[in-house]
Amino acid sequence: MAVTKKGKAAADKRVPQKDNVYENMQESQEVPMSNHLDEVIAAVSDTAKKRIPNKLLQTALFQPPREKLHLCEEKAKSHLSNGEYKQAIQELVRCVALTRICYGSSHWKLAEAFVNLAQGYLQLKGMSLQAKQHAEKAKEILASSMENPYHDNTDVFKCSIELFYTTGKAMLALQKFKEAAENLLKAERLSKEMLQRGNMIKEEWVEIQARIKLSFAQVYQGQKRLKEALPYYQKALEYTETIKDENSFECVPVLRELAGVEQALGFHDAAVNHFSRAHLIVLSKNPSPEEAADSAHFIARAAVASGRHEHYGENRPSLSYTSGLGVCHWWVKGVNSSFESTGTCFQLSLLSELFPARATMILKESLEAKVGAFGDFSPEVAETYRFLGRADLAQGNHSGAHMKLKKCVQIETFLYGSQDKRTLATQQTIDTLSKFSEVAMKPRQSPKTKAAFCTSVPQNTMPGKAKHSVAD
Repeated sequence: MAVTKKGKAAADKRVPQKDNVYENMQESQEVPMSNHLDEVIAAVSDTAKKRIPNKLLQTALFQPPREKLHLCEEKAKSHLSNGEYKQAIQELVRCVALTRICYGSSHWKLAEAFVNLAQGYLQLKGMSLQAKQHAEKAKEILASSMENPYHDNTDVFKCSIELFYTTGKAMLALQKFKEAAENLLKAERLSKEMLQRGNMIKEEWVEIQARIKLSFAQVYQGQKRLKEALPYYQKALEYTETIKDENSFECVPVLRELAGVEQALGFHDAAVNHFSRAHLIVLSKNPSPEEAADSAHFIARAAVASGRHEHYGENRPSLSYTSGLGVCHWWVKGVNSSFESTGTCFQLSLLSELFPARATMILKESLEAKVGAFGDFSPEVAETYRFLGRADLAQGNHSGAHMKLKKCVQIETFLYGSQDKRTLATQQTIDTLSKFSEVAMKPRQSPKTKAAFCTSVPQNTMPGKAKHSVAD
């Protein structure tokens, strides 16, 4: 009994010791666990701050659909104005989905969203078919929405104008000129009717007319009806200047297209003036050297096409606005592309007069960069060899021209084949140059040379003396 009590007492003494050890272990574990949790919370908080830099994005997930729709529309406009068309299309696709959620599948707002998406696809090259399909979808929705009570809504008719205009642009890009003209005519008539009824202000009508007139001009130009296209380009320029400004950058593409038609019709003075005006607008917008050079290229080609010396000085002031690789390269390109089309020697003399050595040096410097960027067998490298060859030809370096043009034709044969018109044109230049070189290098035989190669015995050979051979 005593032993039992002693054992019990010993056990009772051991229990609190065991509990103390457990508590001590628990306390020792709580300290690092607490520190670890604090670190995790701090890290998550930092990550959240990095991922959500402002309150706008923080609340974006909890925004109602209409607020999200407005945000996507603003983003799409921003991307379009910055030329970020792929990003803009992503936002426009979201707009279509959000519009369907907000307004349903038969509301004219959904048709408007599809029209905006179609216009976004028109900004991307090669996406005209997608634009046409989205415009057709918008037309189906708009036709069904006309049956609803809001068919007198002005916004519906404005959406219809944009639908006809966008469909016309898509058909124009697909070279379906008849369908393009039909849709553009519908847009023009509807806008005029809305203006007359007072449902559209004059400034809005002028903005629509500027786009419609420009598209009509492009339709006529696509049909090779340049005389009919010219007044539409002139009217488009007039409307663009009215809604924007005479020095607005929006005038530049209209001026260039107008000048292109004038040049094709033989109105070279007007073409050079319009190209020069577009160039001055570009220079006033602080362009990059490449943009300024590209703009100068248009004047160079127009000046060469005119065939008149007084036009060449108009581009020379622009040289002070740009650096090395820009204007000189594009002057050479403009001159030589015109030489290729006309085949006269006048352009070659102009090239040697303007940039005898500078153009060649710049082209040589750009060749290595183009090889690194595009590869040895690329159109850019072939083009540079062609320009180098013709620059050498302009300076009388026929051997250098022959060597560079031969490299050019090798690349063109690899890229396009031996029967392509570009390859054949370069090969024809090489053949002509080879014939010219053969004639120039062919030695004229003197009477003494002819006598040396004569096999008959000379008349003054004395009998009994040895005859000297040609080898001697």
